[in-house]
Amino acid sequence: MLTAFSCKKGEEMPTPEEQWEIDIAKIEEFLELNDLTAQRTLSGLHYIISEAGPVDDFPDLNDEIKVHYKGFYIDSGSIFDQNLDEEDPDPFLLSNTIAGWREGMQLFNRGAKGMLLIPSGLAYGPYPPTGVKPNAVMVFEVELLDIIHNN
Repeated sequence: MLTAFSCKKGEEMPTPEEQWEIDIAKIEEFLELNDLTAQRTLSGLHYIISEAGPVDDFPDLNDEIKVHYKGFYIDSGSIFDQNLDEEDPDPFLLSNTIAGWREGMQLFNRGAKGMLLIPSGLAYGPYPPTGVKPNAVMVFEVELLDIIHNN
């Protein structure tokens, strides 16, 4: 059963615990509807590694990563960001990303492909930047192209 909360003016927003439960229900429903099986971390992040990379090399928070990705909202499927058309995307520091990426991308080895299903509390939560939905559960299809170790 999926419980929904409305956040109209004058109404209370769900507590972080309630929002986490709402988000997990959305993720589990998405997985079931799409016949997908994911691993789940204690934080609520769900991830699927559909293809492991050939090299036993994983990033850490101090590393820069090059990733092909497509990000979409779990409830609408609307794509909000992607870089699939870039042949050689610019690297970025893993520690400068949302919590769901910081946790999830460390589970992918160089060359791995898969999916991150990120509860809103590990994304932008109730107060996102302009253009991002509040309390949005986000899904990212990712391919870890390269790791630049900064140790």
